[in-house]
Amino acid sequence: MPAMFIANARIVDGTAPEPTGPQGVVIEDGRIREVSPRARAPQGAETIDLGGRVLMPGLIDCHVHVVAVEASLARNATLPDSLVAARSIRLQHEMLMRGFTTVRDVGGADLGQALAVEEGTVVGPRLIISGKALSQTGGHCDFRGPFDDTPPRFSRRLGALGRLCDGVPAVRQAAREEIKAGARFVKIMANGGVASPTDPIHFLGFSREEITAVVEEANNAGTYVSAHLYTDAAIRRAVECGVHSLEHCNLITEATARLAADRGAVAVPTLVTYDKLSEEGEALGIGAEAVGKVDDVRLAGMESLTTMQRAGLPMAYGSDLLGPMHRHQSEEFVIRGRVMPAQSVIAAATWIAAQLCRMEGEIGCIAPDAHADLIVVDGNPLADLALLTGQGRHMPLIVKGGEVVKHERW
Repeated sequence: MPAMFIANARIVDGTAPEPTGPQGVVIEDGRIREVSPRARAPQGAETIDLGGRVLMPGLIDCHVHVVAVEASLARNATLPDSLVAARSIRLQHEMLMRGFTTVRDVGGADLGQALAVEEGTVVGPRLIISGKALSQTGGHCDFRGPFDDTPPRFSRRLGALGRLCDGVPAVRQAAREEIKAGARFVKIMANGGVASPTDPIHFLGFSREEITAVVEEANNAGTYVSAHLYTDAAIRRAVECGVHSLEHCNLITEATARLAADRGAVAVPTLVTYDKLSEEGEALGIGAEAVGKVDDVRLAGMESLTTMQRAGLPMAYGSDLLGPMHRHQSEEFVIRGRVMPAQSVIAAATWIAAQLCRMEGEIGCIAPDAHADLIVVDGNPLADLALLTGQGRHMPLIVKGGEVVKHERW
């Protein structure tokens, strides 16, 4: 891989309220080697002069489902693996073209997909996977209706986001199996959900003993548990059981947010998905009953951001979109920007997200030894977060691992 030198870059990385002065960035062997106003191009390096444009770390989305190629998760789980894989390749490439160079998949993607990206067979974001999410019977990954007493049939399909397990021995085995299969962390469904038919939002998923068992298995493997959570009771219980990554958190109170912050947890709000489910869900086949659940959590979403911000609970960027709604992935920036400073919103998709991915110093930053995951933005996103939307329209250059994947001449 040839060396590269990026000149006259004004860096925005979520650590400061304004872009830096002009910097030079040296890239060799897919990594950043030097960042300095005095940096010079190595001999034979390709030089790209940004002329004062903004350079950002590649964006990180900490809540995606790259196998959710249909809006209806029940239908998605029945699709042939070959069709899901083919559609997922396109979906991943589109994410990369929006500037997301790393995504954390919280249910569905497998190790083969992560390796396909790593070896360059698939051109997409780096994949940090949980494997299949764990759900109790009647939980957020059980798409059988109340009159369906047939055994679960599709949990091993690529299009299934999760698997069912009940009781401490079963959840331990499921966690171990997902870790053995390449999961970098373990995802559980610890609350009711929108897209599943028999679990109202207030339902608590799994017993305390089951959650604690999964946390122990994850800790034994040197990793952590992520949990699907909406209600304050569910969030508090998960934190008390040792869950580290708190997905959604729409109905959190400030007291619980402070407890979570004190325990070192990280929240991953996903407000864009509720807006789009409300607007597009029924037309995409999700069903009126599921769409009817959306307002239970959507209307509290903005308040949850200010609650967690006041409590000092770190928030990583998440989108949680399904099927055709993936095109709205970047709109979470603008939604959060209505109540949060732009610097904080950008931090959620850079260094905070990198910490949650356990890749601090490797992604989400522009620093020596980090992966050369970089995007150029026409304009200052600290002044206008909408520059990060539009399917990458304002990103003339995208680099992943030192390789240029998009370059529109200016």
